[in-house]
Amino acid sequence: MLRIHFTDVDLARTRLAPAPDPLFEITASLHRLQSRKGRWAYTGWYRTAREQMRESGLERAVRDVLLPLCPRAAYFPDFLTPVDAVDGLDAGLESVLATPAERVRTEVGILDRTVGAPAWSRRLDALQARKQLVGLLRAYHRTVIAPHAERVQARIEAERAARCRGLLDGGVEGMLAGMGPMLRWRPPVLEVAYPRQAEDRDLHLNGRGLTLVPSYFNWGEPVAYADPGLPPVVWYSLLHEPEVPHTRDPGRSLTNLLGRARAIALCTASGGATTGEIARAAGISAPAASRHASALRDAGLVTSVRNGQTVLHTLTPTGAAVLRSALREADGAGSSRAEAAPS
Repeated sequence: MLRIHFTDVDLARTRLAPAPDPLFEITASLHRLQSRKGRWAYTGWYRTAREQMRESGLERAVRDVLLPLCPRAAYFPDFLTPVDAVDGLDAGLESVLATPAERVRTEVGILDRTVGAPAWSRRLDALQARKQLVGLLRAYHRTVIAPHAERVQARIEAERAARCRGLLDGGVEGMLAGMGPMLRWRPPVLEVAYPRQAEDRDLHLNGRGLTLVPSYFNWGEPVAYADPGLPPVVWYSLLHEPEVPHTRDPGRSLTNLLGRARAIALCTASGGATTGEIARAAGISAPAASRHASALRDAGLVTSVRNGQTVLHTLTPTGAAVLRSALREADGAGSSRAEAAPS
């Protein structure tokens, strides 16, 4: 467990990142490629990511360079996820290039002692080697992460909206109290669940505050820097819901409650959907789909994010709970009918 100790000054300086951290999302997505844990939440992404890497010729470089450097283990080098990346991919990659050579050598050494580092990684203390790594990270992000940016941003916005409700009700402490289950607020300490193999440790913020970064691709335990001298950051997982096939019958109870088109809209938004996708799934016009999405948003069941001409809709925690309950009921009714049918 990681215990983060706050003072009143730290509470005042704690913030929630406004957008995904692109370099951490790269690292977390590489972990998803190395594990079947939580695979159900990323089924569509996993399939398309493998195809996109193969088609772009990145598959071998990812296997030989990125995966060994970012193992799904108790440690990976801190310099790969600089805090500046919350300001965008370019800012983060510039920080990777600017990392002092001594720090790179130290962190690669820790990786080697922890799980074993590839021999070539010792050359990363040289700027030219890091330039090549940055080029690969940029290509990976463009190929595997960027195509899903709208959905990821929509999920982040939904998470921020949920945390802001806690902030409005109880200030920063109210926000921290609602972060569970992996983050538990026991004033003045935030307890962070860590992998079982990691040692318990304490982090004293000492007036620096804390940056909380919701992550789409992280699964399970939150992640913090191994070096306590770095700016305090905690990346934590979003609540993921299984995607519901657009062709799935939303069930009688949900249809009776919302109407057919609105029930289908809610189902479709479970995996993130544009207004056009909702319209196609429900067999209605785009203006009608927009009105149904607005009604669901007003009821607190979906959240919507505009990106250019496109609006992406995703479920709020309340909407996810409503949909889960309705689908369980529909599955139960289907099982009862099947059992009653003559053989």
